[in-house]
Amino acid sequence: MNHVTLVIPGLDRMGGAERQVMLLAKGLKRRGWRASVVALSGSGGEARRDLESAGVAFLTLSMRKGLADPRGWVRFHVWLRRERPDVVHAHLSHAVWLARWARLGAAIPAVVDTLHSSSTGTVGRRLGYRLSRRLADRVTAVSEAVAKAHLQARMVSGEKLTVLPNGIDTKAWRPDAQVRAVMRGQLDLEDVFVWLAVGRLEPVKDYPTLLAAMARVPEPSLLLIAGAGPLRSELAGLAARLGVGRRVRFLGFQPEVKRWMQTADGFVLASRWEGLPMALLEASACGLPIVATDVPGTREAVDDGQTGRLAAPGEAEALAAAMTATILDSPEERSAMGTRARERAIERFGLEAVLDRWERVYRELLSVGRS
Repeated sequence: MNHVTLVIPGLDRMGGAERQVMLLAKGLKRRGWRASVVALSGSGGEARRDLESAGVAFLTLSMRKGLADPRGWVRFHVWLRRERPDVVHAHLSHAVWLARWARLGAAIPAVVDTLHSSSTGTVGRRLGYRLSRRLADRVTAVSEAVAKAHLQARMVSGEKLTVLPNGIDTKAWRPDAQVRAVMRGQLDLEDVFVWLAVGRLEPVKDYPTLLAAMARVPEPSLLLIAGAGPLRSELAGLAARLGVGRRVRFLGFQPEVKRWMQTADGFVLASRWEGLPMALLEASACGLPIVATDVPGTREAVDDGQTGRLAAPGEAEALAAAMTATILDSPEERSAMGTRARERAIERFGLEAVLDRWERVYRELLSVGRS
């Protein structure tokens, strides 16, 4: 039985990359692989329990100083020599560098890493990828935009690069009329158009532009924001100053965001840049019409005018116009848009098809190494 290990900085805070690691690990285990997840730091929390209940092994390296913690390197090397994984698949930069450089001291048949964002980051991050790129057998990007950005930055070589999108379990993420009715009744939202935004409260998500757009969107409408982060107080103050404090609810971190997607009428994303946003794919699978900024990565997941509407990034008036147009659509038009969004999610990002592609990548690399 082949053994694949997915390496991630941590699972205590769940974002798109973390959710994708969970899906891949459990999906590969279900398909007969021996699967394990290694986190650089943290306990893993509920994610660890979820993995272990699915038969996926979990290890934390308990690194407290990032990659500068030598104890984590020692733990990882001891674990590699004992468990001897066939494939080490790393996600996000610190995990990538750990997996790549660990190869110098441990026999790893195949090393793969995945690029999740179209942002190439700092000079140090770009240099780190360039210096270690010969140590990776394959680099994958979640979208064409992510691949292009990293190729232009010379962080990856074209012959090793493959575009392989995020996968979404469209059987789990789907519309649910019963959940919608119960939630909207409990929250007294019977006659309110409900927008949902999901993501950490950080600058890249550009919540200030979203709040400014919300101030231009007609009532009765409500914006629910599911996510935690350092900008919570600042954004709450901005909402009050814009006069939309009563029309915006900060839900904080939501471990079960699916029910909120099944409750909402539309999904909105104001990001300055994206790789291939998992929350947008999940909202599409739940049959929500989408309004999002027209940035690389996002535009690969939204068919403008068919599954949603795209607006210029950083422009509150444009975002508000797209949101207002969606509100003014007839219920039948919104339902048709949501149906097309779900069909697109199934066709392009369905988990089983994505798992098929990952298995082909792993087996191709292993066959080359053993030939």
